[in-house]
Amino acid sequence: MTTSTAQSRASGHSEVPATMRAAVLKRQGDMAMETLPVPKLEADQVLVKVAAVGVCGSDVHYYEHGRIGDYVVDHPLILGHELSGRIAAVGSDVDPGRIGQRVAVEPQRPCRKCRQCKAGRYNLCPDIEFYATPPVDGAFTEYVTIQGDFAYEIPDSVSDEAAALIEPLSVGLWACERAGIKPGSRVLIAGAGPIGIIAAQAARAYGAAEIYISDIAEDRLAFALKHGATHALNAGTDSVEGLDVDSFIDASGAPQAVRSGIKAVGPAGRVILVGLGADDVELPVSYIQNHEIWLSGVFRYTNTWPLAIQLIADGKVDLDILVTGKFTLAESEEALKAGKQTGQLKAVVYPGR
Repeated sequence: MTTSTAQSRASGHSEVPATMRAAVLKRQGDMAMETLPVPKLEADQVLVKVAAVGVCGSDVHYYEHGRIGDYVVDHPLILGHELSGRIAAVGSDVDPGRIGQRVAVEPQRPCRKCRQCKAGRYNLCPDIEFYATPPVDGAFTEYVTIQGDFAYEIPDSVSDEAAALIEPLSVGLWACERAGIKPGSRVLIAGAGPIGIIAAQAARAYGAAEIYISDIAEDRLAFALKHGATHALNAGTDSVEGLDVDSFIDASGAPQAVRSGIKAVGPAGRVILVGLGADDVELPVSYIQNHEIWLSGVFRYTNTWPLAIQLIADGKVDLDILVTGKFTLAESEEALKAGKQTGQLKAVVYPGR
């Protein structure tokens, strides 16, 4: 079924164009604007006209280094996986009444059949397709497709930017879930970048009583104190060891922060590794053993969008405050470089502008 056929099922809407603009990563450090065919719909998919796309650290890493681990940019790739938009067309199995809905997109496609999917851990599906992870294209473009149940309707009170940033919020929510945070918990977060601040807001929403956040940048620590954290620690001068927190979430990827953070956790506490850092890190194994510390990584998320939307709509999480740079699609390369500028937290690309 073509997009134009799907579009014609709904009256009062303009025809979907045959082509679209896209910012394409041609190779490491080389972006170019291209005109590409609008993707065709499968029966269970919706076509989303992209409104806003957040720039993630992984996008920057692919741009600067051309790879993340085993995922290599060996052919042109569209970056971007934090997105919101409006449904422009639907596949034959999707209610045509959804055309026109504002949605936040969960940017992954699990197989739904494997052992991990059937156990509810679809983020660990070995055959999962994830936006902007080679060879799957992402959202620095005007239109994308996604399975209908992974496009979540958002209320008018949620901005396009906040809806796009539900993706990193989902990482924070999943980290808090894995960390076992509950009312009264004490938590330490390393790294006061976007994920660290989002994790602090998520921990607050989960009911954490004390939220410590560490970083070497005083301006980011000050910002974190205004938006989620209850205590700020300078990672260069303040020791976190012995804090006796219930949970430690690393959003920095710095080996020393990981080691120190583990020693900040009390007996039977939890350590959650979120930040991308070195492939191998030396850990205080005897401390982990003697205190029965539970340690886990975080790989994306599952079933987080409904809760995230509710938290934003209820005012318990504020994602709009993270947006510090706004760019057109043609300025995508500038958006990828924006994070290195002082005071920048989150760049957002607007394909429709």
